Amino acid sequence: MRILIVTGSSGGHIFPAMALREELNNSSQEVLLVLPLKSRRDKLSDSTGEIKYIHTAVLTLALSRKNLAGLWFFLWGAWESLRIVLKFKPEVVVGFGSLNTLALVFWAWLFRIKTIIHEQNVICGRANSLLAKLVDKVAVSFSQTCGSLNISPERVVLTGNPLRKEMERVDKNEALNFFKLKAGKFTILITGGSQGAHRLNAVCLEALSAYPRKDALQLIHICGTQDFSRLASGYAAAGVACKLFEFLPEMQYAYSVADLIICRAGATTIAELQRFRIPAILIPYPFAYAHQLANAQILAKPKAALIISDQELTSEKISAQITQFLNDPQKLEFMRQAYTEFGDLEATKLLAKEVLTAV
Repeated sequence: MRILIVTGSSGGHIFPAMALREELNNSSQEVLLVLPLKSRRDKLSDSTGEIKYIHTAVLTLALSRKNLAGLWFFLWGAWESLRIVLKFKPEVVVGFGSLNTLALVFWAWLFRIKTIIHEQNVICGRANSLLAKLVDKVAVSFSQTCGSLNISPERVVLTGNPLRKEMERVDKNEALNFFKLKAGKFTILITGGSQGAHRLNAVCLEALSAYPRKDALQLIHICGTQDFSRLASGYAAAGVACKLFEFLPEMQYAYSVADLIICRAGATTIAELQRFRIPAILIPYPFAYAHQLANAQILAKPKAALIISDQELTSEKISAQITQFLNDPQKLEFMRQAYTEFGDLEATKLLAKEVLTAV
């Protein structure tokens, strides 16, 4: 079977797409992955197998020179998408959301090729909301999404969010050795997602540099490229024990050693937290239709995580929460146990099954 997978450029789109592709490759299918052109230089797209790249654009409703240029790149990408469909002749096309996937999934629908889209977030994105009316099936990560799509229930399937196979817990001592960290210290993982998060980086640096009990802590901070130098010098000057990374492919080690995570609330992050059952302080990204807030509430409702809004995020709040956790280890254990409310869907296998039975 020839299967084409197309996705946007963020880690939240690419990681589940790559997980599905790996599963399908294991069943000896012919799989082509289509990524935005800018992902050619991105560590997220490192992968084995054939990849095609298309031009993409950011479009708004405003009339501007930038938007006109964006429209040109969007049409260029649509033409490239058509050529890919005609040459590869897929039997199934799977889209993982974002504007970048619109044209290719549309061409597949027009040529009566079987189509499936996957929505990672609780709130369906604009591209997937449009495509949901056309495609044969919509796979969703959360049951809360099912009723909001305004399509027949038979076309919606709950699969969960596919995770890469390496996203499995490793022995804690092995994880400590991987980072050269000390046993017995309270380990905090900080990450803003695949692209980093400037505000989160800045507030955590301020909070932890001034924290009075620094000797009790050790950090793993994944900060993106932009803030790396400033954080490296800031933590070193403050005497904070921190392992700093622009990007960390081996996230399973970080998740396996962390006592607490401070992070955004992207869909892939939520799925990974559910897998590793890590107590979390979530700071949802405040834009993009506040979809991260809806994601965060999935974990906050059973008290597996607490939410601090981006507007209310301060170094004092971060410090106060860390102190509470240090003083009350039982609170962390209660949060870990709250994850038992979530079933462990084998999302990658479930989605692969939908793809393989689509024709």
